[in-house]
Amino acid sequence: MSAYTAFVRSGFLTSLAYRSEVWANIFGKLVQVFARVAIWLAVYAGVTAVDGISIGDMITYALLGGVVMGATRYDRIIRHVGTALKTGDVAVWLLKPVHYPLYLLSIEAGASAYTFLLAVVPTIVIVALVYGMHPPASLFHGVMFAAYCGLSFIIHFLCAAIFGVLAFWLMTIFSLEWLLQSLISLLSGLLIPFWFFPEPFGSIASHQPLAWLVYYPSAVWLGRLDIGQTLLYFGFGIAWAGLLTLALTLLWRRAASRITVHGG
Repeated sequence: MSAYTAFVRSGFLTSLAYRSEVWANIFGKLVQVFARVAIWLAVYAGVTAVDGISIGDMITYALLGGVVMGATRYDRIIRHVGTALKTGDVAVWLLKPVHYPLYLLSIEAGASAYTFLLAVVPTIVIVALVYGMHPPASLFHGVMFAAYCGLSFIIHFLCAAIFGVLAFWLMTIFSLEWLLQSLISLLSGLLIPFWFFPEPFGSIASHQPLAWLVYYPSAVWLGRLDIGQTLLYFGFGIAWAGLLTLALTLLWRRAASRITVHGG
């Protein structure tokens, strides 16, 4: 376990080494969040509420989307696997007493912590000062929001890692990265909350794993789920994380066998 802790530290320090990127990251995230807020201001067009959802709720939802999606980068994970596959470095990991997916998780955890502290938090503070932001519905919802954010990171990583490992068969990451980007944009709730989806699409979308990336953490913060629902859907999210972990484990075993047979 000490090795993986060192990998987390390495991921953080590697990101810290490129300090000039901090301002670029903050500027880029400011543009993204301001754009999402501007879209919802235009959609509401002076209307105070739509289907019981106020413009303040939607501004807060847009800001929270930046919190839970702003730190972890699926493209960074997929490209890491793609680069290791192209250079052949991934074969070297089979010779080391380290599990490659856990190594990826550790590196991403360190890089995400850096991005969250030095880019996401300043961005949210700046935008919140400009537009305002609702506090969590209760102390319970605030605590569970933090728990949902942790679960969101795990599911986000697992989905990206699964797509990355698929490159062992496709020998390319471009199409995989584009496909996952499209799925996350549509099915995470990042662009449109599921309560605005027509039925039965809203119900279907809210029960697939990507919903735990943005929709459920944000819904918990806003109090859209009561205590029972919050705990229930947290359990569902853990179940999805377990299934995705199993899928990644099986895929990695097949991929490792493929490297062993064909030499990388």
